[in-house]
Amino acid sequence: MAQYLFNVLHDSSELATDEEMTAIRAFNKQIQADGHWVFAGGLAGPDTSTVVDGRHSEPVYTDGPYLESKEFIIGFWIIEAADLDVALKLASQASLHCNRRVEVRPVLSA
Repeated sequence: MAQYLFNVLHDSSELATDEEMTAIRAFNKQIQADGHWVFAGGLAGPDTSTVVDGRHSEPVYTDGPYLESKEFIIGFWIIEAADLDVALKLASQASLHCNRRVEVRPVLSA
């Protein structure tokens, strides 16, 4: 099984509604039961982020997001799926349940 990252994209830091949270919990239970679940979580808004650049002698810390963007990652899932087709099918269900767009990216093996 390969692992995939589902980034949940949104254009505001508003939390999911109660109805959306109910749907997300149902989706989480389903992918756990089906053996696809690895990990998932919501993220605070990009205004709470800090970018760290430790490539030089002294690290540089910058408050705020790496990129100014209309959309940002508000949550994520890491799932296991037999192949990309299965992952895309699960991502379409994730998008429906969380009521947001979802980006799918394969996780590279070490």
